[in-house]
Amino acid sequence: MTGPERPRRADARRNVEGIRRAALDVFRSGGLTTPLDEVARAAGVSKGTIYHRFGSRRGLIDAVVDELVAERIQGIIAAVGRLDDPLARFEEYLLRMWLLQYDEPAANDVLLRAMPDSEPLVHLCERAQRFALGVLTDAQRAGAVRADLTPEDLHHLILERGVVVQAGLRQSREDYQRRLRFLLDGLRHVPAR
Repeated sequence: MTGPERPRRADARRNVEGIRRAALDVFRSGGLTTPLDEVARAAGVSKGTIYHRFGSRRGLIDAVVDELVAERIQGIIAAVGRLDDPLARFEEYLLRMWLLQYDEPAANDVLLRAMPDSEPLVHLCERAQRFALGVLTDAQRAGAVRADLTPEDLHHLILERGVVVQAGLRQSREDYQRRLRFLLDGLRHVPAR
């Protein structure tokens, strides 16, 4: 029988917080698949210390996922959900998600499910997919978006943007955003002539 868990010493708490902060910085710049050696180096600890404190890579990712990308994705869902126009909701959701992929390499890893065994990441992806399905359905019912666009198409449009960003084809954010408009325009419903 084990006794009650003792509270961590102040230096151990600082150590854990230092690792978390380093992981946030490293994952933001390199994505979730960045080697833990880089996190350890940034935190000034050994990789063994990371495993001791967090149990695994997944444990570390689970400890930072909310601050890393969940807050941003939830913010996108909330902001887009406040829009009244179905076409505006659809386009704004895609645009914001695509720009998040451009700005945050870790967001690509979340959306591409680079860590399929992380429950918080799986739940986050599922929530985003349910929301995307809702904005697509509403926009199609309003006749604003192509009727032949499927939920799977929408999912792939988001994944493909992530692959483009990950490929390292550096383009300015302005050019990237301009090209996204071309994609969005092609998804609109065009009445038959």
